[in-house]
Amino acid sequence: MILVWLLAILGAAAAAAAIAGRWSDAAPRWIALAAVLADFGLTLRIWLRAGGALRAGGWLRKVDWSWIPSLGIRFHLALDGLSLLLLLLTFSLGAVAVLASWRDVRTGVGFFHFNLLWILAGVAGVFLAMDLFLFYFAWELMLVPMFFLIAIWGHERRRYAAVKFFLFTQLSGLLMLVAILALALTHRAATGALTFDYGALIATPLGQRAALWILLGFLAAFTVKLPMFPFHTWLPDAHTEAPTAGSIVLAGLMLKTGAYGLLRFALPLFPRAARAAAPWLLALAAVGILYGGLLAFAQSDLKRLVAYTSVSHMGFVLLGVFLATAAPAGSAAAHWALTGVVLEMLCHGFSTGALFAIAGFLQERLHTREMARMSGLWAVMPRLSGAGLFFALAAVGLPGLGNFVAEFLILLAAYRVSPGLAAAGAIGILVSTFYGVELVQRAFHGPNRHGWRVPDMAAREAWALAPMMAALLWLGLYPQPVVRAAGASLRQIEQALAPPHTAAARLRAPAGKGTAP
Repeated sequence: MILVWLLAILGAAAAAAAIAGRWSDAAPRWIALAAVLADFGLTLRIWLRAGGALRAGGWLRKVDWSWIPSLGIRFHLALDGLSLLLLLLTFSLGAVAVLASWRDVRTGVGFFHFNLLWILAGVAGVFLAMDLFLFYFAWELMLVPMFFLIAIWGHERRRYAAVKFFLFTQLSGLLMLVAILALALTHRAATGALTFDYGALIATPLGQRAALWILLGFLAAFTVKLPMFPFHTWLPDAHTEAPTAGSIVLAGLMLKTGAYGLLRFALPLFPRAARAAAPWLLALAAVGILYGGLLAFAQSDLKRLVAYTSVSHMGFVLLGVFLATAAPAGSAAAHWALTGVVLEMLCHGFSTGALFAIAGFLQERLHTREMARMSGLWAVMPRLSGAGLFFALAAVGLPGLGNFVAEFLILLAAYRVSPGLAAAGAIGILVSTFYGVELVQRAFHGPNRHGWRVPDMAAREAWALAPMMAALLWLGLYPQPVVRAAGASLRQIEQALAPPHTAAARLRAPAGKGTAP
């Protein structure tokens, strides 16, 4: 029942925050913070008590109830090492989002936290759902609250950005729904049973052409949410116009749902089709890495710069995912690529989420996002400027911080598969140093030409940023616990990419015995 409680706590807290907001602005903030910290504590407790079950690859927790039996739809939640790590990221960044918006949101505080908590519930549902209809339900659950967050509490062009975000994600999500229905109906035609259960659908016999078309429906949703070049155009507008908490959740969590979908569903369900599509997707990943970095370097708006860095970093994620299909099955390169993807998801969540938080703190003080008006801030607010330098260095992949380990593993795998892809990724990292230096130099260094006299980092802001600093240092210096936690799940994905006559048997049998898919 602990998986149900993780979602129920967020839902109940959302309702309580909305009601409490009628009488107090402080109560919804404390309710939201308590809820996400409670979920973080429960998830951390699962990890600490998992022991050998985590290394063996078993389901750590599982709930499987009948929901709509006439349609074969079940309320099926399951937690393994991969989803465990992403839930920890979800609840930790959820707490950061609440703290970052503590003073930023002054109107409709109850409704704001109602929407924020429902977004977190949707994200957590995506990471837990093992029924594809339930997965789609959670996928869509994120969209409407995020639309309200941007449209109501965003900045100058918030309504345009909210509508653009909604159209891109909703239309691509509908394509995924069509693909889910096609897969379920194909399974019924082959077996006579209508089901949306992941463990059953993974064994669905598909022709190469049918598998490719159905995979494209899933890719439409996952690559738009990632986002992949050229479907990224909604992201800079949404990030720039969203409130600070919205930017943190959008960059740190919602983009990760696209990457998770590729790992959990696209590769295991359609391994042969994924291998066929890999050359095109690897090329687009390389273009995205370079394009995102160059566009980030060209920005003058701090939030827009950080938004384009996400396009570049998520290009590394896409590169790693499909390197695993291009590498020989079971090879070290495939394992390095998938491990790098998981680390990149976590490290990007912390580093970019922190940069958006810092951008929000600066905008709250200076009432501008233009870096040309921020020079000389180091002398005025050294602690906040130092935090900005730390996370900028993390974003560019400084050795000793987690992003370096993640991108190094992906580049190592790329070199084994295609030296050209490795060269493109290496150039992307070089470009990242340019925009990192640009950010720090223009925003924090130089003379205080504008005469800023603003307060330095507050205790609340330090509590939001310090844990993310510690996490990036830990992932950069000692990532082994995280690698071990995700290892069994990644091995199952590697097995799915093995020759078809062995992959289905390997995945179908463990699912019924309580091991991770």
